[in-house]
Amino acid sequence: MGSTLIFKGRICLKPFYHQGSFFTLNSSIFKSSHLPLSARSLCTRDPYPKPGARLTERRSDAQGGVNKSTFQNKEGDFWDGARRGKSSTLRQKPSFPKSVFAAGTAKRTAEIQKRKAALFFQEQEQHGGEPERRTSRGTASLQPPDRPLSAAEWRDLKESRGNAPRFDIRMMCTLFTTAAELNIAKSLLTFVATETGTLSYELLLRYLTLCVRGGHDAEVFDIYEIMRGNFPALDTGASSLFIQSFSRTERWKEAISILDEVKKVFTPSPRNYGEIITAAMLNGDTTTAWALYDEIIEKGLTPHQETWEALFKAAGNPKQEEAMSASEHQERLLGILLYMRENQIYPQHSLTSTIKAWFEILESGGRLSRLSGQKWTGSWTSATPKGVCSCCGSQLESIKLTDEEYQQLKDRVMADIIQGRDVFKKTTPEELESFKAFVKKKPFFDVVVDGLNIANLNNDKKLLSETLLAVVSELERQGLTVLVLGRKHMLWPSRSWDRNNMKLIQQKAHCFFTENISEDDPFLLYATLHSGNHCRFVSRDMMRDHKACLPDGATRRLFFKWQRGHQLVVDGFVTAGKRVRFQSIPTYDTIVQTSADSWHVPYDDTEDRSTYEVPQKWLCLTTKH
Repeated sequence: MGSTLIFKGRICLKPFYHQGSFFTLNSSIFKSSHLPLSARSLCTRDPYPKPGARLTERRSDAQGGVNKSTFQNKEGDFWDGARRGKSSTLRQKPSFPKSVFAAGTAKRTAEIQKRKAALFFQEQEQHGGEPERRTSRGTASLQPPDRPLSAAEWRDLKESRGNAPRFDIRMMCTLFTTAAELNIAKSLLTFVATETGTLSYELLLRYLTLCVRGGHDAEVFDIYEIMRGNFPALDTGASSLFIQSFSRTERWKEAISILDEVKKVFTPSPRNYGEIITAAMLNGDTTTAWALYDEIIEKGLTPHQETWEALFKAAGNPKQEEAMSASEHQERLLGILLYMRENQIYPQHSLTSTIKAWFEILESGGRLSRLSGQKWTGSWTSATPKGVCSCCGSQLESIKLTDEEYQQLKDRVMADIIQGRDVFKKTTPEELESFKAFVKKKPFFDVVVDGLNIANLNNDKKLLSETLLAVVSELERQGLTVLVLGRKHMLWPSRSWDRNNMKLIQQKAHCFFTENISEDDPFLLYATLHSGNHCRFVSRDMMRDHKACLPDGATRRLFFKWQRGHQLVVDGFVTAGKRVRFQSIPTYDTIVQTSADSWHVPYDDTEDRSTYEVPQKWLCLTTKH
């Protein structure tokens, strides 16, 4: 740190006994055997919320994720010739890519609802007067000084705030959030050291966060020496911040030592690994970079996209050592694309641009050993509703599950969702067996309808049965065998459930009504999967709870693929006198894919994509010219 603090901290201060998480100059006091239990635990975990202390942990792994695993697109050709002789097709809206799974749909829907709510509250204010204003806790927040203060000035400021408890911590937080000058923060530390003869672990950690965010790496080095010399261990936040700072300097290799110490206590985050990998690649140490990358994969972690970007950008770096051949490095990079495919990860636009640039510099000399002598061209594109790349004309992979995939998914859903440990919280053994017997007696269904979910499409509770009847009538008009799942209260005549409408529904479709306390989703999944790969289901439910019941990521991704190819969503509201329309179901799978002469990479071009949505933009990489 600066000379003033070092002088105050190392020369002028008298030794103090260890108390809580404070350090003094008598370093012998700080051996773990002399620390009280509370102090030792404080130095190995975070006892207080630390805004910014996990600066390096904020990005989610995702995609993911959840990482960020996400749903893929849906199938457009509804039956694929598998309807056993029935030639009619489901009426779908021709607009594309209108889909509940299209990236940004959930965000746009939420914004529409928010605007409607805002209009409602405006009307309330006009009729009921101005709403009561709440007093924010931030109104009494500390105001940071605009210049470094002397100890006397800090003392006066503290007294003016009524000698507020934790004044130093709160002020350092304020300096961090307002991005104040470093010298102001240093003057605060000097004041605290002068007043108390000690600097707490928490205060140093807040100051460290400020230094790392501001890029004051030389200051970070000084803090590192002080904290390592006076505390027996560093917590998660401090270790991560030191790794981040050291990794962007000449002392980047010391970050590896910090990482090794972290490993003894807990599993480092992908961010911790990624920062050192980036430093290693920038300094030409590919052996270390790929060794750390392999550790990430072995531990079951998902690398951050910035890590992949660093690996692609460093390809061809003249600093790279000769320990790994160019062809081997290239195969490792292609392995990243295959990893994205297997884990259904979508690169962000920045990473995708780097991938595009890497492919385009592949010269005729053959920087890809298995595709030597070919020149690659990258283009930003999209897919047609039939799954054809608009750029190169390649057919994208079908979203239809293979027979093997379908059977695997069916078995897992039956075991983990339908017959899971908590299944009888959703139904009773007698009801479940009754439903299974009911399904076996019926012909295979073409469509299974979540009756209560669909009935509530319109906000008018008087139109529940009318809405459901309109949807069932449209499906019946197309010659489909329909099963409607509902609850018994729907059979009781009321303003919401018209007796005649319910009779018509039972004439047009097979119906099964569960007890009112039962959940109908397990029944819906059972009937749909039992009927075969051609059967679709109609519901607005994204099935996230049921997806979470599945035992592993591979099965959950398979469920997403099946869902996008089989779930029908009513487009808009059901209006009297108008035919019901359903959102489009694309025929292709939204996943990284490759062939002999092309790669197709779906990528994120928006920050609005929810976890169950898929991108609509593609990068086409091809040798076709």
